[in-house]
Amino acid sequence: MAQPSPSPGPGRVVSLHLAALPGEPTFPVARAGAVTGRGLVGDRNYWAGEGPRPRRRGAGRASGVCDVTLIEAEVLDALVHEHGITLTPAECRRNLVCRDIRLAPLVDREFRIGTVVLRGLKLSEPCARLEQLVRPGLIRALLHRGGLRAEVVHGGTIRAGDRIRPLTHDARPASPTPAAAGEARPPSPTPRTR
Repeated sequence: MAQPSPSPGPGRVVSLHLAALPGEPTFPVARAGAVTGRGLVGDRNYWAGEGPRPRRRGAGRASGVCDVTLIEAEVLDALVHEHGITLTPAECRRNLVCRDIRLAPLVDREFRIGTVVLRGLKLSEPCARLEQLVRPGLIRALLHRGGLRAEVVHGGTIRAGDRIRPLTHDARPASPTPAAAGEARPPSPTPRTR
C-alpha cells in the first residue's frame, strides 16, 4: 500500500474524459470548459437546469452530486500489478486522470488546475454501476482509492498536461480568465483602501 505524502502535489492532468449521457462510454478530449457550480461542458454530470445545482440525487453511495471527478493514474497502474486488472483511463469513468498527486488530502481543500479552481468534496468510492459498465471485480480493487469528487469554484478551461497545485487558504487565481462557455464573468474586485 502506498505511503501518503505529507503534502499533496504538484501533479498534472494526464487525460480528460467526458460522457454525453449517463451510462454512455467516456471519450477523451484535449480540453474541457469548467463552469462554476455546473461542471464540465458536454459531460453527463453538467448541470444545465435553472438555479443552483441540487446537492444530492436519490440515495445510496453514488447519490452525491459533483462537478468533476478525478482519479490517480498510479491507482490504474496498481490495479494491473495487484489484481491483474487493466483499466484504461476512459474505462475508469472519471473526468480527469492525474499523476504525481495524492487526491485524498484534497478533500475539503481548494486546488488549481490550469486557470480553474476546484474544491475537493469527498472521495469517490466505486459502485456496482461501474462494475456493470466495465467489468466485475472493480469495487474491491478500487475500494478507498476510486478518486475524488470536486466542485468548480472558479471556472475556465482544463487542458491535458495542466499542472495541479493545492492552494493555501487565501490563494485565488492571480488574474481573471475568460469565461467558460455559458459562464457569467465574476464581478471585478473592489480596490482596498489602506
